[in-house]
Amino acid sequence: MLPPLDALLHAPARLQLVTFLAAARDGRELTFAQLQHLTGTTAGNLSTHLRKLEDAGVVAVTKAYDDRTPVTRVAMTTHGRRRYDTYTRALAHYLDGRTAAELLDQEVGT
Repeated sequence: MLPPLDALLHAPARLQLVTFLAAARDGRELTFAQLQHLTGTTAGNLSTHLRKLEDAGVVAVTKAYDDRTPVTRVAMTTHGRRRYDTYTRALAHYLDGRTAAELLDQEVGT
């Protein structure tokens, strides 16, 4: 059996978000504006996806001010990084095809 894929992370927009956040070096935060630009999502759509990730403990969202301008920063949590790593390992089983081929061989061999 192929490993299950994390449905929360597998949604295309959320997968983009966590991929960019995971790529940020040393837990660096990305701003809401950066994430919106990188993913091409609308502000409302991005906000909705970030809320789902935040509620699941995958990301931490911090709101602050930078010279009186509100800035929302997002970083991946330790839990989120572990969950992303588990997801990418599971996805690799789907993409390389070896696991599926082995399962097929077993099925045909029985």
